[in-house]
Amino acid sequence: MQRRFTQLDVFTDRPYLGNPLAVVVDGEGLDTAEMQRFANWTNLSETTFLLPPTDPSADYRVRIFTPAAELPFAGHPTLGSAHAWLAHGGVPQQEGVVVQECGVGLVTLRRDGESLAFAAPPLLKGGPVDEATVQEASAALGIGRDDVVDAAWADNGPGWLGLLLRSADDVLAIRPNPVRLTIGVAGMYPAGSPFAYEVRAFYSEGGLTFEDPVTGSLNASLAQWLIGSGRFAAPYVASQGTAIGRAGQVRITTDEQGAVWVGGDVVACITGSVEL
Repeated sequence: MQRRFTQLDVFTDRPYLGNPLAVVVDGEGLDTAEMQRFANWTNLSETTFLLPPTDPSADYRVRIFTPAAELPFAGHPTLGSAHAWLAHGGVPQQEGVVVQECGVGLVTLRRDGESLAFAAPPLLKGGPVDEATVQEASAALGIGRDDVVDAAWADNGPGWLGLLLRSADDVLAIRPNPVRLTIGVAGMYPAGSPFAYEVRAFYSEGGLTFEDPVTGSLNASLAQWLIGSGRFAAPYVASQGTAIGRAGQVRITTDEQGAVWVGGDVVACITGSVEL
């Protein structure tokens, strides 16, 4: 069956410098095994499938797959899926607001200038990290324990462990060993930089270690942690992907209620249909 399909680049306004996402716009009728098989074939960090919502408050439902497993939530698939839904004729129930249904429940998106922003979902796990885990994470990243300024769980679905290093240069210098944990690292840029900090994201899949180019879920949870602890103040822009030849930019803002919003640009690179 021919289904509408698009491949997007998220958190960039220039194609091929952000984080790619495959979106099957017409996902209805596919079972879990078929979705997983196609996500494995695309071999991108995530592939999403758009479906009719089951919650009447939602505009659409999305299922998010890595090549090996389904995720309850992920950031760049949220922005990219909303972009694809709108570009293919989706009309939200509330003007200027899109409500996505996914594994963690309802996620609200809004227009952020010419781009989209999503409300960071609540953390599933936050708070201090035991010393043994911090030491394990440091060793996995090839850095000393003393290089870690602070650590916290920042898990909104994927399992993020957040580490704060002294500087963006320290983050860019990381040369990871094999990792078992799902680790997000941030380090501040000096005053006068267009970016507040540099972010890197490392995870293990199938016994191999990968670095994600630009990670919405991680930037969301890092913002909740670092703003909540008083280390950063919004609005700011985070840079990610520099170490692997990308130029991702993630815009962080807060609203009057203190909620964190994660925004970025999305560009379409491939649009057509797929036999699925």
